[in-house]
Amino acid sequence: MAQASHEFGEWPLKRLMTEVVGSGPKSADDMSREQAREAFQRILAGEPDATTLGAFWLANRWKRNNPEELAGYTDVMREESVVTAEPEADPVDCGANYDGKHSSAVLGVGAGLVAAAAGTPVVVHSGDRVPTQKATAYKHVLDELGIRTDLAPEESADMVDETGFGFYYQPAFNPGVHDLYDRRDQMGVRTFVNTIETVGNPANADVHLGSFYHLAFAKKLTDLIRESDHLDYSRVIFFQGMEGYDDIRPGYTKVAEWNGGEELEDYEIETAEYGMEMENEDLEVDDVTADSATITEEVLTGERDDHFADAIALNGAFRMYAREDVDSLEAGLERARDVIADGSAEAVLEDLRAF
Repeated sequence: MAQASHEFGEWPLKRLMTEVVGSGPKSADDMSREQAREAFQRILAGEPDATTLGAFWLANRWKRNNPEELAGYTDVMREESVVTAEPEADPVDCGANYDGKHSSAVLGVGAGLVAAAAGTPVVVHSGDRVPTQKATAYKHVLDELGIRTDLAPEESADMVDETGFGFYYQPAFNPGVHDLYDRRDQMGVRTFVNTIETVGNPANADVHLGSFYHLAFAKKLTDLIRESDHLDYSRVIFFQGMEGYDDIRPGYTKVAEWNGGEELEDYEIETAEYGMEMENEDLEVDDVTADSATITEEVLTGERDDHFADAIALNGAFRMYAREDVDSLEAGLERARDVIADGSAEAVLEDLRAF
């Protein structure tokens, strides 16, 4: 891993605040790519005063970062913090919001295991109770299922190749961003770090599956990826997931799909079209961590045949579709149900527990 340089340019964060981004949400200017790069180099090196750093993060939130700035931040993160370990498989990179879910079940673990059983390798990554929500993320469900999560990046890559599913742990593969935890916690609101950490891509995957709250944000993320010098995704699918997570919501879901060109295609899917009559509250749980793990295991072992089973199968199908291993969600859904019924998905769970 490269170390953050202490040879900086002419733009300390305090100067960026007074001359560029800090005059307010309507009058602030955007930074150049080089200014954004230098800002994040300084942040990773621990150079800014804590007050200045907080003010800079808040000013960026008010101003709203453009794709050029986000690409600059992302490239510095990839250069100076992210430790990659590339499996032989070419997995789908699932980058859900790291601060997690607080009311509905996390479906991505079960969906990823179903996809892996069907021949679509999947990588997920998260931290541990990341600000601001500090809610349930991938790590916590995997821990509850008895699967190792405190892994070095090379172990995570081996996990993908041995089981078809891999977990990358932020403190191990993105230590520079992890070191910002306390400062982010003191902010009390999300910062641009919450955005860029989801595209860390520790497995150097070719396909990314992520989530958004609004379609305009999906466009911004796609433009970030297009402008980045270090993200080589050729295909990206974002959708308006539950609680901003990478779980398709019941009813209507907006999807944005990008295949390396200039245009972003958007469309809608309806769970009712797949014979699934359910509402958001049908997927809510009392204890998100424990209940998500229990639901995942019961679906994979065939003990459950309810809304959660439908939702995990559909989300598994979406991962197959993202990697273009199936031609349609209908075909993926049929495949997902097959690997649950024949025990293949449960076998992936047992392989992960034995890893």
